[in-house]
Amino acid sequence: MTRSTVPPTPTAASTAAQESGTAVRPFRIEVPEEALTDLRRRIEATRWPTRELVPDRSQGVQLRTLQELARYWATEYDWRRCEARLNALPQFLTRIDGVDVHFLHVRSPHAEALPMVMTHGWPGSVVEMLETVGPLTDPTAHGGRAEDAFHLVLPSLPGYGFSGEPAEIGWDVARVGRAWAELMRRLGYDRYVAQGGDVGAGVTDAMGRQAPEGLLGIHLNLLVTALGAQLPGDGEQERAALDAIATFRSSGFAYFLEQATRPQTIGYGLLDSPVALAAWLLDHDTDAYYKISRAFVDGQPSGNLTRDHVLDNVTLYWLTGTGASAARSYWESYGPDAPAAAAAGQTPPPVTVPVGFTTFPGEIWRTPRSWAEQSYPTLSYFNEVDRGGHFAAWEEPEVFTTEVRAAFRPLRAPQVPGPR
Repeated sequence: MTRSTVPPTPTAASTAAQESGTAVRPFRIEVPEEALTDLRRRIEATRWPTRELVPDRSQGVQLRTLQELARYWATEYDWRRCEARLNALPQFLTRIDGVDVHFLHVRSPHAEALPMVMTHGWPGSVVEMLETVGPLTDPTAHGGRAEDAFHLVLPSLPGYGFSGEPAEIGWDVARVGRAWAELMRRLGYDRYVAQGGDVGAGVTDAMGRQAPEGLLGIHLNLLVTALGAQLPGDGEQERAALDAIATFRSSGFAYFLEQATRPQTIGYGLLDSPVALAAWLLDHDTDAYYKISRAFVDGQPSGNLTRDHVLDNVTLYWLTGTGASAARSYWESYGPDAPAAAAAGQTPPPVTVPVGFTTFPGEIWRTPRSWAEQSYPTLSYFNEVDRGGHFAAWEEPEVFTTEVRAAFRPLRAPQVPGPR
């Protein structure tokens, strides 16, 4: 992987930024062919366990699913297609708080577009958001209205993808939120919104509580407060959500606990075996797992969760060697020594900016409106949609785009400044 060597026209300010390490530098992906050859060799050398003894995923990722994934990965999948797609978009690096942050920065052709920073989660990456880039930045080319356009900033979380790996502890979601505020300031945006799901929802929630200057509002598609708050269970939707959380804690929480307590241990396997990495990334939530399994075993993808798109994400983790460093983000934010654990029992600062929330039916738990209202008294938009799951932007980009547009529409103002 190499970076562009064509520097911007130097100015006094840009020279100072270069010297301090805060410059925004162009970035380009160029994976050596030998890395892809080694990947295929490792896939083909996999030592397989015997078949699970149950007909479902209750013992983990099923052998047939993973063997079909490995077969396709080694013989038909083409990383260069994903590489070209990413390189067709403007990519950059900038150093924030000692870490090189990789991000896509796609400017809208519409001058009054609203700037938005959108954060992925685990086991995702910026790859899961690519289908939304065109509709969000250029809505008129996708059946939308110019007044719904966004200038889009898609950063890779520290330790994920092409972002640098933190060399010190302390990079919890709150610190990432502060880094994103600095990124938006550095790009010249003094009015913007933020969106996130999964870990990205934790980052976006933190930004809402930090309320950095210029943040107009946030939109979430996972209620990150649900695992730690006392939420009402009186109605049918509330009881169903509590049951889903209980099921997640009893049978779907293994990856969370391992990454929150022993990320280094799991990291050895994730860096050594691409098939082990794929299994770990697939074993997230029941809805997404079965959708991905059907894509490989039956050739029936759910929305955009196709074989190629899934392997784009897995291959990105493999080629960047970020299995362990991404896992550490859970230790930082949710482990026993994390700031959140130290602050247990303390009331967090409230979110003071407007909050939009969309409930997708296949999410780990379907958030009822009452829960969103209790968690966010500034809730200004809430909607339940009829399809999509944990990887909402990836699986159902059209639905996701519609929701983001609707949530932020009231926050728009004329003459939103573009980047300097």
